Amino acid sequence: MDQGNRAALSSTSTSQITEFPINAEMGLTLDFGTPVNTALLVYILYSVQRIIFPSTSKPTTIPNEFKAGYSWMPKSHPPTVLYKTYTPKTLEPFSGKDGGRILLAIDGIVFDVTAGRNFYGPDGMYGNFAGRDASRGMAKQSFDLEMLTPVDQPLDKLDDLKSDEVENMKGWIEHFSNKYIICGKLVENGQA
Repeated sequence: MDQGNRAALSSTSTSQITEFPINAEMGLTLDFGTPVNTALLVYILYSVQRIIFPSTSKPTTIPNEFKAGYSWMPKSHPPTVLYKTYTPKTLEPFSGKDGGRILLAIDGIVFDVTAGRNFYGPDGMYGNFAGRDASRGMAKQSFDLEMLTPVDQPLDKLDDLKSDEVENMKGWIEHFSNKYIICGKLVENGQA
């Protein structure tokens, strides 16, 4: 820029704008304004380039054979759960001890609650219900041992429950039915 142009720039007030013609000796310059405008232009150009020339990637394939360190098949088939009839004595071994299955009964319906081992296992907060008829405890919202009928006695008839306690028990049955597998029914000792 020569001396005359510099003088014109320095004498320009804020309300007056002086235009300078672009000539061959000055060269062509593009003014993008702020760095934000420059970044936006670069982003737009990149996006347009990605739309016009999309990258081609290899399609993913589903593995069809065993490869070292990777197995696409489960290690073992989950154990089959059969619907059967239980008595208090035959239900008792299913308390989850030694890593076994955990079953409990509510109002004659036996549920496989093995998936909830943290709750119903030997060390769980409801572990006393495992392998037992939990009807009275669920109805009364009590997890005390006196809520459980001994396995060598007849099943609890639940005749003395109030209507709200029966509704509470039915709510637990619905909850368990939606969450766990129904795997049998509970009958009196000697009837299975």
